[in-house]
Order: sequence, then C-alpha cells, then structure tokens
Amino acid sequence: QVQLVESGGGLVQAGGSLKLSCAASGRTFTSYTMGWFRQAPGKERDFVAAISGNSVYIRYADSVQGRFTISRDNAKNTVYLQMDSLKPEDTAVYYCAADVKRLPTGRPANYDYWGQGTQVIVSS
Repeated sequence: QVQLVESGGGLVQAGGSLKLSCAASGRTFTSYTMGWFRQAPGKERDFVAAISGNSVYIRYADSVQGRFTISRDNAKNTVYLQMDSLKPEDTAVYYCAADVKRLPTGRPANYDYWGQGTQVIVSS
C-alpha cells in the first residue's frame, strides 16, 4: 500500500508561481513512476506531468510544457511540481499518483495510487 499526501496549493495571481509537493510512503518509492494530474470543476482529470523512478524519463502535457517542472527527491520520498507563469486556466485540484509498473504515461487508469488532491486557484 502506498499513501500519497499533496501540499503546497493555494491562491496565486496570474503570472505567479507555486510549488506542489507530494510525500509518499513505502520503501520502494524509487521504483515508482510518479505523476501529477489535475481536475477542474465539471471536467475530466487531465494529465500534467510524470517522472520515472530514476528521473531519466519525464513527460509533460502540451499545455504546461515550458512552464511546469516535475522533479523528485528519492531520499525524501517526495515528488514536486514547480509551476511558473500560472494562468487562470491552470485552476484545478491537483493530484499526485503512483504507477508501480510502467514508465511515465499520461493515462490516469495506469496509476495505482492517488493522493487526496490540493487546490490551486489562479486569479486573473
């Protein structure tokens, strides 16, 4: 069983930055692909970014490429999402997720464990 706890969400003005963190339990964190997804009200859960256990493979959604950076610290069992140049359309609940079997993908169904989410609101 893997438990994921997100933090770092909040309210920020357009053009600003936030850094999300996701702390994971479990002794095999280094073997997990970790992903970030987001869900706006009334919309489906969308892929944001994902990173392999050794940080070699990284994927981003087109909508955040060049603005968001995913990283991880395996010594701290933590994955991060640095979000810069935020836009109002980035407003959503952000979830981290763990895939114990695959290299990074953008498909929510591939992920085995999910956190409870953290709210990000970007004001215009």
